[in-house]
Amino acid sequence: MMNRSIAITALTLSALAAGAAMAQDTKPMGDKMMASMEKCYGVALAGKNDCKAGAGTTCAGTSKTDYQGNAWKNVPAGTCTTMKTPKGTGSLTEIKS
Repeated sequence: MMNRSIAITALTLSALAAGAAMAQDTKPMGDKMMASMEKCYGVALAGKNDCKAGAGTTCAGTSKTDYQGNAWKNVPAGTCTTMKTPKGTGSLTEIKS
């Protein structure tokens, strides 16, 4: 019975240690990749923005309409202003309605 208890404790501790190591290792985007990306306003579809979309929203996936001017999406650097949408092109700054 004591061996079983020790085995369960060891297994639990190793699972916790592995989980902590994985949590520290994972980044949504590495520093190098983030440097080659830019925020592009007005190109995200409803609910597909990368982060805050103006007043009344909190973060990713909270934009209410397609191509919302105050919602941004990360895109490869240098491509934002060439992206065409039904409402015009993407913008490096928030698009006022």
